[in-house]
Amino acid sequence: MAANKPQHAGEQQLASRAATRGKKKPKKKKHPIIKVLIFIIIVVCLAIVAGGVYIVTKGNEFMNTISIAKVDDETGKVNSIPVGESVKEKPLTMLLLGIDQRSGGGGLNTDVIMVAALNPTTKKGAVIAMPRDTRITYDGKTRKANAFYANAYVAAQRGGADRVEVMREAKNTAKTIFGEFYGVPLQYAASINFQGFQDVVDVLGGIHVNVDMRMQYKDSHDGTNIDLQPGEQTLYGKEALDFVRFRKSNSNPNASSDFERNTRQTVVIKAIMKKMISFGGVTKINKVIDELAEDVHTDMPSEELSRLISTYYNIDVDNITFMTLQGKWQNPYVVADEASLEEARQLLQSIISE
Repeated sequence: MAANKPQHAGEQQLASRAATRGKKKPKKKKHPIIKVLIFIIIVVCLAIVAGGVYIVTKGNEFMNTISIAKVDDETGKVNSIPVGESVKEKPLTMLLLGIDQRSGGGGLNTDVIMVAALNPTTKKGAVIAMPRDTRITYDGKTRKANAFYANAYVAAQRGGADRVEVMREAKNTAKTIFGEFYGVPLQYAASINFQGFQDVVDVLGGIHVNVDMRMQYKDSHDGTNIDLQPGEQTLYGKEALDFVRFRKSNSNPNASSDFERNTRQTVVIKAIMKKMISFGGVTKINKVIDELAEDVHTDMPSEELSRLISTYYNIDVDNITFMTLQGKWQNPYVVADEASLEEARQLLQSIISE
């Protein structure tokens, strides 16, 4: 009899999570910098379509779980959006946030900030990533880009809002600020935390990327242990997270930069999207949905998420333009390059106006 194939560390972690699902989970310390890919929400929707009736049903449960759209006080339901005004007929703009959530109440900073636009007619899209330290002045206050969501969240908490309303208010504030920054109205926002990203990569059996440099960094304070060799290889959940987190080595604090990390985000986005849409990815979509349900929140109504499926299920990844906002470091901020910012604005406008 052939010996059982040993499990990769990522597979072992998922098996352990599955065995304990439904039981009270001990608090886990999470990494302080989260390079996660909120655009995965759209990828999930794409893959659900190809999976059959059961998966569609599973997908509907997922969408109902992750949606925190505001409910009408009188009807107790989310207001329906006419088809002619929905994502099925109108271009979509969305703010994508990766939130630094740690046990003990720390992390609310949005260490991943992306703006996405999709056009249902041309089936083209754009995703703009920005450094978390980008300087933004709004309402007379200048802060790093990653602080606005956290500040709005805390303010809503102090105002007595419940958890769901707190998340909605923080997302609304962030949409207003970043929409003004990029010169486009942002309709929806979505967030995902560290664990969701790592689990998705593990479920998919890893992703194939080219590690662009030797990456080695340890920090006993938060348990960070990055150790990647350069070259083409398959990365699993923790390794993929390390790949997009890496900025410095112990011997060289300037080994990499936020701009290079943003570039790696787009590399990993494409790798996950291609893996998800492949036959092998589709067959694992149920597990993907199970892992993401606890880690994703969006103010897009579940009805609109369903329309997103039918509209963009056949979008070509190559028709999505990925861009990183450029800038210069002026302690403690990254000052956006005006030419790069204008290019980002024009790219978003070109998608929603075609």
